[in-house]
Amino acid sequence: MTIVITRRTELLSTAPQVSVDDIEEIVAQGFKTIINNRPDGEGGPSQPANAEIEAAARQHGLQYAYLPVISGQITEAQTAQFAALIASSQAPVLAFCRSGARSNNLFQMASALPAAPAAERTSSLPKAGKNSWKDQHDIVIVGGGSAGIGLAASLLRRQADLQIAIIEPKDKHYYQPAWTLVGAGEFDAKNTERNMADVMPRGVTWIRASVTGFSPEKNQVQIDCGNPITYTNLIVAPGLQLNWDAIPGLQEALGKNGVTSNYRFDLAPYTWSLVQSMKSGKAIFTQPPMPIKCAGAPQKAMYLSCSEWEKQGVLKNIKVEFDNAGGVLFGVPAFVPPLMEYVKRYAIDLQFNAKLISVNGPAKTARFEVKDAEGTVQQIEKSFDMLHVVPPQSAPDFVKNSPLANAEGWVDVDQVTLQHTRHRNIFSLGDACSSPNAKTAAAVRKQIVVVAENLLALRAGRSLQTRYDGYGSCPLTVEKGRIVLAEFGFGGKLLPTFPLNPAIPRASAWLLKKHLLPVVYWELMLKGREWLARPSEQ
Repeated sequence: MTIVITRRTELLSTAPQVSVDDIEEIVAQGFKTIINNRPDGEGGPSQPANAEIEAAARQHGLQYAYLPVISGQITEAQTAQFAALIASSQAPVLAFCRSGARSNNLFQMASALPAAPAAERTSSLPKAGKNSWKDQHDIVIVGGGSAGIGLAASLLRRQADLQIAIIEPKDKHYYQPAWTLVGAGEFDAKNTERNMADVMPRGVTWIRASVTGFSPEKNQVQIDCGNPITYTNLIVAPGLQLNWDAIPGLQEALGKNGVTSNYRFDLAPYTWSLVQSMKSGKAIFTQPPMPIKCAGAPQKAMYLSCSEWEKQGVLKNIKVEFDNAGGVLFGVPAFVPPLMEYVKRYAIDLQFNAKLISVNGPAKTARFEVKDAEGTVQQIEKSFDMLHVVPPQSAPDFVKNSPLANAEGWVDVDQVTLQHTRHRNIFSLGDACSSPNAKTAAAVRKQIVVVAENLLALRAGRSLQTRYDGYGSCPLTVEKGRIVLAEFGFGGKLLPTFPLNPAIPRASAWLLKKHLLPVVYWELMLKGREWLARPSEQ
């Protein structure tokens, strides 16, 4: 099959996955350099290995570079690296990933960088074989998100002499729970973003690299730019992976054609722009199969949009549809009745067992796989004026394809101690672990205490006494100014923090989410201060 190459400029073209058999044709078309932007193992056993492609490329006299990026998670540092590669490589250059979309996104982002600042940014990045960090640490934490940063701070408050390293490639840290409010015009996006260096706990070694694999039998973590990192104890907390490329056409449509998502920092403001400008037409909100980060977020975006349209007096002119790949509105039955009241109030058309499978942005159509009550599956195409998409989600590929994963790809842990089921010196918390709790920042806040205390107990030779009760919280923003504060644990057990009926929408919960919780996140949780963070006694 002839490889499909898209010319972007005289210097750069992009393509979907390149195979060894494509190299001769690439040479014949005059390319001098290949850049691989797809992480190894992303597509499973069928994906050609980077090393094989590189060997074939160099055998044919091509320059070659490997800069793997995760879909929807391209960092400023990776953008600067890409710009530097383009500037220093022999042209013309062919960049590829799974579909070509990520390489194009990198090119677009790199094109927006001033040349001099880009060079300055890349000059400070670690190079393979020239690392400034040690290769041995007491505790290695994979992931610089809320779980990794919060846990490191918590451990150091308990035992200040621990040698802790955090492996994290990104240079920005985000308070993601506020993106729902950004998409409703109630929060400034820039206040959800900080430099990773500014939130890294003092005394922690920041290994600015991407994890490529684990060797638990050697107590080592493999990274993409240097020697393996050896640990006494390992914490796996990389978050989950947003699989934008799993829906054909979605990557190309995002940020234009009325297609948006509050699950991305750069797109949440576009959601608000669409809501403001929409006066009539059809708005579709989607939810993929579980598990996902914050199961209530797909419908939060919908309720807040409807609330604004209601306020503007245009809701009656807008047909709102919720296409949910699952079979229920919310997984905890106690909160379904109050949510249904808002579904009726906003005249939302609920479509269950309807999974988004493709998007055509220019045509403003979306295709769904719909299963009826008899189990018959058919594909239905729907037109839209606004489409809010929540992408399918999974554990990161380097976790799914590792010896730490369970059959579903998540880090295999005991759900109450959060210790790995097979490797006693490994723990996991946050979105990537297998514990069957809601994947929310509120869950992480409780899990941090469990892992910190159990890890230190293990190191001291004591039994693991601190138990996780499955706590998670989902502040369901049903209208501007009111929230149903859903707090629950394993099995849907209600675990309210305050002595109030949690199923009633409250203005106090809105004030909590909008004004208090961001302060709790930045000033308490990420700094090891554990206010109301201890799991309930079982």
